Amino acid sequence: MFDKLKEKLGGFKKLLGGAIDNTEKEAIKKEAIKAEAPVKIEEARAEARVEPPKVPEKVSLIQKIKAAVVEQEFIIEENGLKDHLWELEMALLESDVALPVAENIVDNVKKELVGSRRKIGSDTGKIVETALRHAISKVISVDSFDFDAFIKKSPKPVTIVFVGVNGTGKTTTVAKMAERFKEQGYSVVIAAGDTFRAGAIEQIEKHAESLGIKLIKHQEGADPAAIVYDAIQFAKAKHKDIVLADTAGRMHTNINLMDQLKKVCRVNNPNLIIFVDEAVAGNDAVERARLFNSAVPFNGTILTKQDADAKGGAAISIAYTTGKPILFLGVGQSYKDLVRFDPDWLLDRLFE
Repeated sequence: MFDKLKEKLGGFKKLLGGAIDNTEKEAIKKEAIKAEAPVKIEEARAEARVEPPKVPEKVSLIQKIKAAVVEQEFIIEENGLKDHLWELEMALLESDVALPVAENIVDNVKKELVGSRRKIGSDTGKIVETALRHAISKVISVDSFDFDAFIKKSPKPVTIVFVGVNGTGKTTTVAKMAERFKEQGYSVVIAAGDTFRAGAIEQIEKHAESLGIKLIKHQEGADPAAIVYDAIQFAKAKHKDIVLADTAGRMHTNINLMDQLKKVCRVNNPNLIIFVDEAVAGNDAVERARLFNSAVPFNGTILTKQDADAKGGAAISIAYTTGKPILFLGVGQSYKDLVRFDPDWLLDRLFE
């Protein structure tokens, strides 16, 4: 998971760390030249790591140089990093990070490093990693949303409509969410709102039977808005907690199906609308999320097939592009293979 992006970030960390090390060595060299004394760089650095003795009234030239090295801080300059920051941007783009997101990350890394003062002998790898973590965290930590707290506090039944393009695992994701809610002690009803795709009703019906969950369905071609409405009424009558509404997959360019989806949301006023897409779709998923959010504003995203995505760009880009948080990641085929998304969880995997 995220192997390609992890590899590229690790390479950049070493590269930029080396550049900062060179800056540090130059700082020591300059100090030695100023004092016009033959002090070796490594000797000065070794001396910098120990507490210096009190300086006597008369000190030698070498002692003065060593004292200066102990107190020395070097400034990271843009000229030494410019080429490496460009390489970082290319590495992010190759990992399917959207261009505006890559530019934002690079800009944040630059702001944190350039002009900053660092003690000679600092762990440069750690300095770069910290800057990268902060920069990536800023683009994925948008609109913090506590999903479980929202469900717990909301009046019941809570209605959630799942939207997205076809073939991205939306129906399976509905089943995974149903399993997750069951484990938390909630009662669940599923609405078979995909009446457009052949076999869609049968697919969600099999999931409902496997999970022991009530399914509300109509015949193929029926109005999905009416199906979701019936599911909500059933949930109210039977005191159920959650209504999960599957919908037909569609592209944003399909005007008829998009109008149908807008009707589902307008008639039933769901508590949450969740966009579902594949992590492996990369920049395509990012663009689809942006277009869907413009047509039917959603509250968050679930990315499926994250376990098969070596690049990781979609997970970084979607939240920044839409301004809506990633809620969950699908990481396998079983009902339990759904993990709650947490920015620190992602960052830890990128830099482990």
